[in-house]
Amino acid sequence: MDMQIIVTDPDALAAARRAVDAELDAIDAAASRFNPDSEINGLTRSGRPTEVSELLAELLGAALAAAQQTDGDVDPTIGARLIDLGYDREIAAVNSAVPLAVSVSRAADWSMIRLDGRTAAVPLGVVVDLGSTAKAVAADRCAARAHRITGAGVLVNLGGDIATAGDAPGEGWQVLVCDGDDEPATTVALSPGVAMATSSTLRRRWRRGRRALHHIVDPRSGWPAEPVWRTVSVVAASCLKANTVSTAAVIRGWRALDWIRAQGLPARLVDSDGIVHTLGGWPAEHSGGRR
Repeated sequence: MDMQIIVTDPDALAAARRAVDAELDAIDAAASRFNPDSEINGLTRSGRPTEVSELLAELLGAALAAAQQTDGDVDPTIGARLIDLGYDREIAAVNSAVPLAVSVSRAADWSMIRLDGRTAAVPLGVVVDLGSTAKAVAADRCAARAHRITGAGVLVNLGGDIATAGDAPGEGWQVLVCDGDDEPATTVALSPGVAMATSSTLRRRWRRGRRALHHIVDPRSGWPAEPVWRTVSVVAASCLKANTVSTAAVIRGWRALDWIRAQGLPARLVDSDGIVHTLGGWPAEHSGGRR
């Protein structure tokens, strides 16, 4: 995962990096599907109500809230289907010549997860993938922790999930919005405390047999969402909120335009033809895009 840390005080960078590394290590230990010893994997293996850490309870709560807010479009119980599709290890090692099975079984959904305070339960056989929402929460937590420790203004970018804390530079946080050399690009200024998330059908891609796949799966079909959108970028008060909307927008396709408008959130969507759609007072673009 690409990571960037920017601080308003250069002397604070080393301490900010230590804070971010500590936060990411804790979240990996709590919630990584790829870490066999993670707390979430232990919970799913137990199949019974278990008291979990405050961190895992927060991450599970965020995932369930995202599922509820998107009517199940962002669903943390798609883990088994991701494994079926071949995403069973870190993305760099996923490609396989083995043909892809075409059958899809819908055996789980987010409502099967129970969370009461710090007591959580996941039925046996349900594989939880907190991926998208956990990375967004991580960005929010990393920025807040680095600012709390250093007192500096901080921007943290975790693979397109961007969170800020504290004061911004005088011209705002200058962020390049682009996801590939051939994609339309622009630079926007983010205000202090504002977050942005970009969801993409161009990243985290792999092949099974002859079929190209990506990681944003429609829970209802069990297949990667149709690539109506190459990228969706959303600005919100938290990276979790921005990521929830950007991920659901990829799954909703063209229906996402009216849905985002109704929420009044600034957004930039690039369709499969490279045409840019901006909504909800998307920040002023400071440099011309490129193709």
